[in-house]
Amino acid sequence: MSTQSKIAFHTLGCKLNFSETSSLANQAIDAGYQRVEMDEQADIYVVNTCSVTENADKECRYIVRKIKRTAPESKVIIIGCFAQLKPKEIAEIEGVDMVLGATEKFNLLENIDKIQESTTTQIKADDIKEINEFIPSFSSGDRTRTFLKVQDGCDYFCTFCTIPLARGRSRSQSISKTLEVFQQAVDTGVKEIVLTGVNTGDFGKTGDGKRRTEESFYDLVNAIEQQYQDTEIRVRVSSIEPNLLTDEIIDLVAKSKIFMPHFHIPLQSGSDEMLASMQRKYDTHFYRNKIEFIKSKMPHAAIGVDVIVGYPEELASHFEESYRFVNSLPVSYLHVFTYSERANTRAVKSEISVPIEVRRDRNKQFRILSDKLKKAYYEAHLGNEYSVLFEHENDNGFMNGYTENYIRVRAKFDEKMIGKIVRFKLEKVNPFLFVEGEIV
Repeated sequence: MSTQSKIAFHTLGCKLNFSETSSLANQAIDAGYQRVEMDEQADIYVVNTCSVTENADKECRYIVRKIKRTAPESKVIIIGCFAQLKPKEIAEIEGVDMVLGATEKFNLLENIDKIQESTTTQIKADDIKEINEFIPSFSSGDRTRTFLKVQDGCDYFCTFCTIPLARGRSRSQSISKTLEVFQQAVDTGVKEIVLTGVNTGDFGKTGDGKRRTEESFYDLVNAIEQQYQDTEIRVRVSSIEPNLLTDEIIDLVAKSKIFMPHFHIPLQSGSDEMLASMQRKYDTHFYRNKIEFIKSKMPHAAIGVDVIVGYPEELASHFEESYRFVNSLPVSYLHVFTYSERANTRAVKSEISVPIEVRRDRNKQFRILSDKLKKAYYEAHLGNEYSVLFEHENDNGFMNGYTENYIRVRAKFDEKMIGKIVRFKLEKVNPFLFVEGEIV
């Protein structure tokens, strides 16, 4: 296909998907393709899918139908986690021309060249057990922040999760190579880099399930600290498992000028019985101690928590126990997920199922709790000054930004402030859960 062709990308799911889509889009642009928006006419449409998204199949079908209404003669390529898990199912969707699994998606341009060679839908998805290559990437398009993929895959087989089946074993590059990509991200001019992965704290594995380098996630964090400690770059660690968030890492962040005092730590349930059933690698006692250790080192730190509601066998008593546990923690906000059945997971085989309407009600209760926790966290910091990185969007005459400890603030839009790190005094919590104040 001519490299004068127009190409559009659409991403579902996590920040990891967004970083990978950005890298693929940049490769296409470098090769001469013209990138356009999804609602514009294009010759090629690439949809990066997610296996965690509820009703992934329905979403995929909807997007393909929408594409074909916009550009009936276009070619549609489906990539990502859902493409790896259900390639034949996706190939049967009317309008799909090619399905690329976990490895082949990184050969997107080569596969586009072949898309004209067949009148039937092509499927390229290797056995996930054979995949052990790590492909680095980072997101682009945001002038202030980028998500840098430092790890892929997962060796944890939690009973509710398909990600190990979609992305393979845990793997990463060496620290030296990761630092090279980190510098490439810095060179784009962003001020904040978020280290991300499927299981970020598991950095250091090679992907074959046997060998492991002597490099750990702490070693990576320390190397970044040593190389960039005298710069204005801000670094955040994305979601990290509590058993992999070591005291060493917490101590380093507490003393660092570039690593932000912000942790997002999956819990999933505040019931030990549910945690054991999920095959998580900690209990509530361990989790509480981790949170309290962070707060002892950084009382001002933001701590986000992942919670799943409606897991099979979650009785009302388990839910209430989980709710009470989370409410007792000094945390800042929640990400609440409603359990949905996933093929080829152990949880789906359970003989007990929580009714959908009960799952929704439990989700609502936790979302209300999240708002209360966030409001209390914001109010506790009023009157203080923090460093804010302002983002580029003009939101009806206002601009948004985040403090180092992840408090969302809003100020009058000033183009000169975009991408700037400025001191900001927190004065008032808005009912829509951001903080008003003034630039100092």
